[in-house]
Amino acid sequence: MQTPIPLAYRDLLSKGIWDALTEINNFFRDICFSKLNVDHIDRLKKNIIETLCKLEMIFPPSFFDSMEHLPIHLPFEAKIRGSVQYRWMYPFERLDITVAM
Repeated sequence: MQTPIPLAYRDLLSKGIWDALTEINNFFRDICFSKLNVDHIDRLKKNIIETLCKLEMIFPPSFFDSMEHLPIHLPFEAKIRGSVQYRWMYPFERLDITVAM
């Protein structure tokens, strides 16, 4: 889903909005790689700050809550503890939902 979504919205959104949404999409795609390079993590850390600033210029302040700053911490965690895909609870939460149905 991370690859077709930016392509689907390319013609619908203005260039500035599309660029910001594509950057945040690429950040989460890159941070979920199973093998990460330390130099690449440092680049992600620098770029996510600029991306969030772009999003703050596009969306109203009511869009942002305390959770919007958490992507800033993900590169640090990836550098210390490894790839985030092994620590996220999403697969287990999804499994619980499918079992409950």
